[in-house]
Amino acid sequence: MKDSVEGQRDWHCAEENIPHADPVLKTAQEDRSVLDSLYRISSLVSQTEDPREALELIIKNLLDSLGATSASIALINPDTNRLEIEVYRGLPKSSEEIKLALGSGVTGWVALHGQPVLIEDVRFDPRYITLKQSIRSEMAAPMLLQGLTVGVVNVDSEQVAAFDEKDLKLLVLLTSEATKVVGRLWLINQLKEKAGQLQALISAGQQLVATRDQPTLLQGIAREARRLMDCRYCAIMLLTPDGKSLKLHAMEGPEGEIDYQEVLDLEQSTIGVALKRNKQISVSDLARTEEHHFIRFVQQDKLRSMLTTPIVVGKEVVGVLNAYTDISRRFNNDEKRLFATLASLGGVAMENSRLYARVFATEESLRRNERLTTLGLLAAEIAHEIRNPLTVIKLLFEALDLQFPEGDPRQQDVSVIGEKIVQLEEIVSRVLNFGKSRSEMHAPQDLKKLVEDSLLLLRLKLEQSKVHLAYQTPKDPLMVEVHKGQIQQVILNLVINAVEAMPEGGVVSLTLDTFTAADERTLARVTVKDSGGGIPDKMRPRIFESFLTGKSQGTGLGLAISRQILKSHRGDLELVQTGPEGTTFRFTLPLLQPH
Repeated sequence: MKDSVEGQRDWHCAEENIPHADPVLKTAQEDRSVLDSLYRISSLVSQTEDPREALELIIKNLLDSLGATSASIALINPDTNRLEIEVYRGLPKSSEEIKLALGSGVTGWVALHGQPVLIEDVRFDPRYITLKQSIRSEMAAPMLLQGLTVGVVNVDSEQVAAFDEKDLKLLVLLTSEATKVVGRLWLINQLKEKAGQLQALISAGQQLVATRDQPTLLQGIAREARRLMDCRYCAIMLLTPDGKSLKLHAMEGPEGEIDYQEVLDLEQSTIGVALKRNKQISVSDLARTEEHHFIRFVQQDKLRSMLTTPIVVGKEVVGVLNAYTDISRRFNNDEKRLFATLASLGGVAMENSRLYARVFATEESLRRNERLTTLGLLAAEIAHEIRNPLTVIKLLFEALDLQFPEGDPRQQDVSVIGEKIVQLEEIVSRVLNFGKSRSEMHAPQDLKKLVEDSLLLLRLKLEQSKVHLAYQTPKDPLMVEVHKGQIQQVILNLVINAVEAMPEGGVVSLTLDTFTAADERTLARVTVKDSGGGIPDKMRPRIFESFLTGKSQGTGLGLAISRQILKSHRGDLELVQTGPEGTTFRFTLPLLQPH
């Protein structure tokens, strides 16, 4: 019996011990379930590289682990600083439109304070914002990444008090692991994006450095900037020569290159501040600033944000590179560095373009100098050959001793022929004695007389070309110290050019007057204006270069030599204006000061 009693006692003891073993078994099962959940979440890094796909899998895991009926993950948008639901399950589709400010609702409260929360009955919590009428209890935990809240995880149930503190701890644990996983995926994607940006920068740099044409280069910079920054428009504005304004030189939009004109006062824009301080500046909301540029595009495309970066060539800030977005956007440090790097590449490319232009200009100058040297040698040979027959002509002309009655116009013609023979002799001598000082050939001359004598020589050409001459001059003589033949050569060249610019006839206006220059010298001024069609645009910047001509029979030396002659007389020759209404040239000479 004793054994039976003892046996019964042992049985009862074992029976009594079974309930004491259940909590341990239950805890072990719960621990195993937690470990399984953590493992499933941590293994997501090897399953996908898409952060959104990872968030979807995390949501599913949370619902299974916590027995919730709905769940969501909201992330903080860095541009708006608001919580936006990224993924959800068990909630209506309208949840996608929810954008909570920090502190608003249960989710906003958790994000603002960085603390988890457990609500047994949401109907009695004033923070709760209804997303689904049947929800009764809720838990939320912050997603903390390097000490900063980047989002909030919410789980809900349609039962009152469906969760306890142990569930909240599990949510915090799973949220922490999920945040680490998503953070790693964000980092991986960020590194891939940076690698892509670096490759794009290298490619853009190679293309830009290889471009020599300045307008094409600037448009290329704007195009590459828009592609890299993923923005609506990119534009390049460069300083005007006076340094007071910025002028638009290139603009790229969704449809490609945009033909638009804009000039912006430096003192009236954030862009001007960026340029003057050589500092990058961003504007997150253009509508709330006093920016008044690109009004058409700001209104048409509802542009919101702008990033402006100075362009530096050498050590000089020459302009700005601007990016515009049609959504509110806070440009992060990586985007700003990327934009600044592209602007630097653009500056290097612009400097290279300028250097190439100088090299080409130098090569062209060397070619011209080589041609001039050859021309000089040829001219010397020709002058040597001309000298002997010219001497014979001079001797024979003098021997003729032509005399006509007083008042006979032929007597004046004989006088002019004699002067021209002397002038030809001087020209031959100058060519043969090139490089020697010719100041001794200068003498006081009346500029009015020089002009009138020159026009007398051209009277037949003017008549034959059906050109009317309008001549204005002051009454008093205009005394200048010049080489007579050279100045007549300048006058003849300008008037002949004017006549040839009007093949169907027209009017040549020639005016003489005086004025006081900035250095207080009194100068004589001769203005020659025609009514021709003007000088072609492409020739205007180089009009005084040697061998540049628009005439089929021209040498391209007339204006170049004329200007050189006037420079040697301390004067100058300039193109005043040209266009469909005609062309105006003007040359100046210092007046001879009375002693």
